Amino acid sequence: MKKLKIGFVGAGRMGSNMARRLHDLGYDVAVIHDHHLPVAEAIARELDAKAVEPLADVTAAADVIFTVVTDDKAMDEIFYGEDSLLVGAEGKLFINCATVSPESHEKAAAAAEKVGAKTLAASMASSITQAREGTLYLMVGGDEVVFSENEALLKDISASLKFVGPVGNAAKIKALVNMVMNINTAGLAEGLGLGDALGIDLDLLREVFSQTGANSRVLETDADDMVTRDHDCFFSAAHAAKDSGIANALAKAAGVKVPLSAATESQYRKLIGLDRGGLDKSAVSELTFKGRTED
Repeated sequence: MKKLKIGFVGAGRMGSNMARRLHDLGYDVAVIHDHHLPVAEAIARELDAKAVEPLADVTAAADVIFTVVTDDKAMDEIFYGEDSLLVGAEGKLFINCATVSPESHEKAAAAAEKVGAKTLAASMASSITQAREGTLYLMVGGDEVVFSENEALLKDISASLKFVGPVGNAAKIKALVNMVMNINTAGLAEGLGLGDALGIDLDLLREVFSQTGANSRVLETDADDMVTRDHDCFFSAAHAAKDSGIANALAKAAGVKVPLSAATESQYRKLIGLDRGGLDKSAVSELTFKGRTED
């Protein structure tokens, strides 16, 4: 498995750290592409790889290509057109890790199948640190035989690995994960903001939250940042808005009402409108603590 040549399309925070992890384990990370060439060049120098601009050059140089792009539009750009990853892709494997719509994953898989390539959708419910350490939580959709053939590679970047069925399921489940996470984050921001306005000691309040039904994973990861206003980005407000939007679109198509998720998306879109979309999702607290943001 480690004799395979690995390519990466998307060398941002997640993609670059996944590449570093595989390089550390002895994989031949051979080629890097990013929309911003200097970004690709920097990580390529670090890993003794080659940075390329044409997408077809990635496919030509690699056996397995990980894609970690931002949205459906970016997926379309890399998989369709005269210069796409599918040029000369027969026999190649694409592992698509972006949080995009289920339809986008399904379209890419169908297009790859037409040219004789294989595809897995590997949705990640983890952060930058987990990408670097190889402890991602991966939900993988696609052909179960293809999953089994590449399970060793996937285990090398994950602490938890779950096959979830058809390719679109990975994106659907990831959308639900992020929908609930974002609701929890926005709810925590409101609780802490109101507690602060009522004059309650926030260290005491967080301790009580942790021992009661108000406890949550985001209490561990985001509460301190909300109080101290440290919003260095691990998962951006803009990505939170996008991911809640994906879930809300799925809900609309299914005829299910999700008012909490709709309100949460609205909060994150308000942050984007305030030019704070690049801050961490914990920055939703800037909207809930008195005196931080003018209405």
